[in-house]
Amino acid sequence: MLMQRNDLNPEIIDLLLGKSDAELMKEAMAIAVDANRSEDDRIDALDNLEMLIEQIDNANNLEKLKMWEPLHALLTSGPDSVKAHAVWVIGTALQNNPSAQDAYLKLAPLPTLTSFLSPSSGNSAASSQQIRSKVIYALSGLLKHNAPALAQLDSDGWSRLCQALQDPNIAVRRKTAFLLNSLLTPNETTTSSSASSSDNLHTPDSQQNQGPIHPNSHAAHLFQPGRASTSALTLEAMTKHNILGTLIDGLTNPLPYGEDGDKEEVDPDFEEKGVA
Repeated sequence: MLMQRNDLNPEIIDLLLGKSDAELMKEAMAIAVDANRSEDDRIDALDNLEMLIEQIDNANNLEKLKMWEPLHALLTSGPDSVKAHAVWVIGTALQNNPSAQDAYLKLAPLPTLTSFLSPSSGNSAASSQQIRSKVIYALSGLLKHNAPALAQLDSDGWSRLCQALQDPNIAVRRKTAFLLNSLLTPNETTTSSSASSSDNLHTPDSQQNQGPIHPNSHAAHLFQPGRASTSALTLEAMTKHNILGTLIDGLTNPLPYGEDGDKEEVDPDFEEKGVA
């Protein structure tokens, strides 16, 4: 009969076997939200968390571990550097992950995210630029191929995206133009799915032929084939809020940019993203 030893130190076991990713995520989050820890410690913890949630299974575990709420709360408290790293973690978790998109959208995060896009926010100039750039990254992760999220973007949110096309930081302008271009691009998968559905519209066994939908990160696209179609909503909003006019003006009469604000020519990268 095997005897179970009770005298083994848990720290030794962790050292030998290694902690699970879930445990590492919880430890990183505990440090990140601890206002008594140093700013550097909190940033390092968020960096570690970001590396962990690059794996899609770990990103999906944010909901299971109830981490979305404290992670989102970091955007409205703490130093600017912590906010910037928190929004970067959010953006990474959302990239090409409908399951994470749905989990985060439950917090109605768009007003908070878009509030950072105004250069006149209370943050310092340098940190404000850093946060705005990362917010566009997070918005890209949340809105791309996600019509339900895009439908929640209100007039104020669209107006702030319009402002971002004239941001003093050219990197923010580029990323905003690329995001809008991505949202305008018709989704080929959705088009193909719609055509396939039309072909089987009058077939009695059409539903059986589709097969079962298994729960996974991308099951939402199978449950909602039109979910990825964002072009019509985007075009309507861009017309309504004069975003098209602002984009054209940015290409024909660009605002100065650069460290000293001395560059007035059209930025080639912005031009490419704006007219693609």
